[in-house]
Amino acid sequence: MIRLDRRILTHFDFVQPFLILPIIILSYILVSEANSILAGKQLVYFGVGLAAFLFFFLLPIRKIAWLIPLFYWICIVLLISVDLFGTSKLGAKRWLEFPFIHFTLQPSEIMKPALLLMLGYLIKQRPPEENGYSLKDFLRLSFYILLPFVLILKEPDLGTALILLIVGYAVLFIIGVNKKIWVVIFAGVLLSAPVIYENLHDYQKKRITDFLSEESNYHVRQSIIAIGSGGLKGKPKDEATQTHFKFLPISTSDFIFAYTIERYGFYGGLALLSFYGALIAHLLSLNYGLKDDYFTQTMASGIGVLIFIYVSINIMMTIGFAPVVGIPLPFYSYGGSSFVTFMCLFGILQNLLAFRFDPTYRLVKFKI
Repeated sequence: MIRLDRRILTHFDFVQPFLILPIIILSYILVSEANSILAGKQLVYFGVGLAAFLFFFLLPIRKIAWLIPLFYWICIVLLISVDLFGTSKLGAKRWLEFPFIHFTLQPSEIMKPALLLMLGYLIKQRPPEENGYSLKDFLRLSFYILLPFVLILKEPDLGTALILLIVGYAVLFIIGVNKKIWVVIFAGVLLSAPVIYENLHDYQKKRITDFLSEESNYHVRQSIIAIGSGGLKGKPKDEATQTHFKFLPISTSDFIFAYTIERYGFYGGLALLSFYGALIAHLLSLNYGLKDDYFTQTMASGIGVLIFIYVSINIMMTIGFAPVVGIPLPFYSYGGSSFVTFMCLFGILQNLLAFRFDPTYRLVKFKI
């Protein structure tokens, strides 16, 4: 058990809940207006998310850090099990269903904290040199990023696979890798782009084709209408016809940003983006105060990049600047899996920040 100490409060990052709570509150207001049944379920997700946050916040993560590789490899085994025993929905095999209790698990969601924890663990064990990681170390770390990427890509789940890939390499970019390596990678991606496209699934190619076509698909057209009708200040609840007459599809999850603009206008959307922008900037700024604490730097940078990717893709999707891929807005879109995942991530980060005063609460070294 972790002994409670008042120094925990002095090291706890209160900026994070200050920026996250308004996002959650506004989300619940919009979901309640659209569907009272979903609002009730969302309260349950809030409760589960809070429990997950408290669990990881009170868990002595640094003292049991030697278990991180085991957690990572368990997640890898779960991803392999999806290929062997997984349940298919809409042509994609992404879930494991437990017999008798009919509980389904999506291992790709668990892989997000597992990957960040593993990278933080590995980077802490072997920090970068002055000029950044050499090719040997870069390839060693890349193995742990590419393995889940390939397994998730096979499901197929291109969106989640790419998110993990980008987050993993963004963390390495922030922590430090020799610049020559990045130049070679960038050139390689450009040259291999046609080959990558040809090996995509048909539905993935269709999403790209729809995105590049002159006329947007139905979902995006309705989303743009909702955004345009909101004006500067938005509409009263009863006049938000795009949402309440069901013209705007999945308005409480994938297209909730369009619903936000319809209700609260440009100013409301700007306020929401300001909270996200401030949260991302704050998370990335933590690197300057953490100095040689590479474990915490990795978590803070990874979560910041992850939120940036989610927000960017979701909003570009709603205005027709990106294919519709079903990426939710963190803490904002209706649903439990994304909300609980981010609460777990922030619980881990707050744990690493709040308990860093304890000299006995350090990362135990365990060679892989």
